[in-house]
Amino acid sequence: MLEQGPITAAAVADELGISPAAVRRHLDALLAEGQAYTREAPRRGQRGRGRPARLYLLTEQGRALFGHAYDDIAIAAIRFLDEHGGPDAVRRFAEARVGSIVDRHRGAVTSKKDPAERAEALALALTREGYAASTRRVGAGEQLCQHHCPVAHVAAEFPQLCEAETAVFAELLGTHVQRLATIARGDAACTTHLPVPPSGAAPLDIQIHENGGTPE
Repeated sequence: MLEQGPITAAAVADELGISPAAVRRHLDALLAEGQAYTREAPRRGQRGRGRPARLYLLTEQGRALFGHAYDDIAIAAIRFLDEHGGPDAVRRFAEARVGSIVDRHRGAVTSKKDPAERAEALALALTREGYAASTRRVGAGEQLCQHHCPVAHVAAEFPQLCEAETAVFAELLGTHVQRLATIARGDAACTTHLPVPPSGAAPLDIQIHENGGTPE
């Protein structure tokens, strides 16, 4: 399908030397997994009896199985930005990028008054953006865990992406946060600690601490 699509099941069977029935079982599996889709083949000549032939094509999800060079392009672009604009330009880019992601969900997060509920709302927002995030209670605080990072390879070279993300988390959650681990550094997940004040305590000032910093 990648090399010759749109293609019929019969044509795939001829190419592979197996039965059309066997091919259709594999094609049905690709359809069910969202890796392929179909459309009717254009009719040529007079309309005949029976159903029109179906053409099979790969979806974007299916094409992704063959790999992309997005990371290489992104790293090259940010290297160029760093070389010609300096570290401050990279930082501003990182801030704009994460800002565009969280701004779509800002109202849903900031509408929560309880810090733990804000963390849960932020995890849901991040999950919708492809970060597979969750929260868990640890001691007197909450930990926000991102189990996937779409830009991990880029962030490994440009930690400004992680730093900008941490700063936005602190601003949204209304308290200082501490980044404990990142996928970009080889950890299993990106983990951010959010201290939750005791019930009735005054709100904490927004402070950001990276890599084990101490609250002022």
